[in-house]
Amino acid sequence: MRLFAIRDYRYLFSAQLIALFGTGLTTVALGLLAYELAGPDAGIVLGTALTVKMVMYVLIAPPAAAYVGRFPRRTVLVLLDVVRAAVVLALPFVTEVWHIYVLIGVLQAASAAFTPTFQAVIPDVVTDESDYTRALSASQVAYTMESLLSPVLTAVALAFMSFDRLFLGTSAGFLVSALLILPTRIPDARPSAHTRAWDKAAAGIRTFFTTPRLRGLLALNLVVAAAGSIVIVNTVNHVRDNLGGSQSDVGWMLAASGGGTLLAALALPRVLDRVAARSVMLTGAGVLVGGTIAAVALVASGLATRAGTAVVWAVIGIGMALIVTPTGSVLRASVAPNAVPEVFAAQFSLSHLAWLITYPIAGWLGTNAGFTVTWSLLAGLAAAGTVAALLLWPRQDARPAVDTLAETARHTARPDRSTLTKAA
Repeated sequence: MRLFAIRDYRYLFSAQLIALFGTGLTTVALGLLAYELAGPDAGIVLGTALTVKMVMYVLIAPPAAAYVGRFPRRTVLVLLDVVRAAVVLALPFVTEVWHIYVLIGVLQAASAAFTPTFQAVIPDVVTDESDYTRALSASQVAYTMESLLSPVLTAVALAFMSFDRLFLGTSAGFLVSALLILPTRIPDARPSAHTRAWDKAAAGIRTFFTTPRLRGLLALNLVVAAAGSIVIVNTVNHVRDNLGGSQSDVGWMLAASGGGTLLAALALPRVLDRVAARSVMLTGAGVLVGGTIAAVALVASGLATRAGTAVVWAVIGIGMALIVTPTGSVLRASVAPNAVPEVFAAQFSLSHLAWLITYPIAGWLGTNAGFTVTWSLLAGLAAAGTVAALLLWPRQDARPAVDTLAETARHTARPDRSTLTKAA
């Protein structure tokens, strides 16, 4: 594959893949740690920890993107990986619930600076448009492989060791990620059109509210968060308490969601060559609405089974992939090249603002009011987000690749070969 012939991309993709698997281990282990410390109140603990995560993402990503451009991006990425490795290494020693909140705050502050910086680096390393589209798909496959395989590996590992050992795997993953990023040749960020850090931070967010397709993307972020929070926050209690499952069963159920995501991600590159991103993403929203309604029906009927839950979780995984995978190309095609880091940081922050709304609902309301009420509310949010996306993203704006501003800027930034030949 031509994409993986690009040395720097190959190293960066490997770093992403390894760090993701480490993160996947932590996601499952954190849920089990919360269950050990809080028992039936694990949903509240996990929901609070994930809310802290979202607060860090929302508050830190835009200013971090503004300041990171002042330093060598490779150095910044390596240092942030080292910080994350050190924090995760401390999690097995947690004895109080508040320790989780503090460590998760530090960990996610580092991730809030790392992820949008990493995402903005890829288009500077993979400059060909078709290769970049495939890089986005490869990235989503990496996320889905992590979603699928990390819970499976966790389920197998838990048969031989206690869950706190899983944090060691995460720490090692971040360190290996740093070692892989170290030899890459990452160009410094392009000079922004904005000189002041606050202007840079605000510019990306302002772009979202002034661009119709990005306003639609905001609504789709809510759909993803509403459905995804059911899986991420409530799986542990649903499997352990409602279904009477084991720790390993929690991993297998999360793997069902990852399996659905993987199926969609493998099919999407060819689909996106023929179908507009708007159509694919709105289809994903419809799938997620259906998945959340099916989840409500499962718990409301009192007849929930492991097989039925696994099917619903897989459907939710499919819907999430249909929305998340095309997002990078929509963002890149909506702005000039020197504004790419700002808009990626804005998407990172604004998408997690949606999770900041839904995580507490899934965690706190799920524990106090039950899953039927909670999931009904989340299904309503998913439906509202879908309707809003239909209204906010005009049909005639379906193909962002023809955006005049982005096309003009790309041609200006990269003259074609004939122009260079004539100049010579």
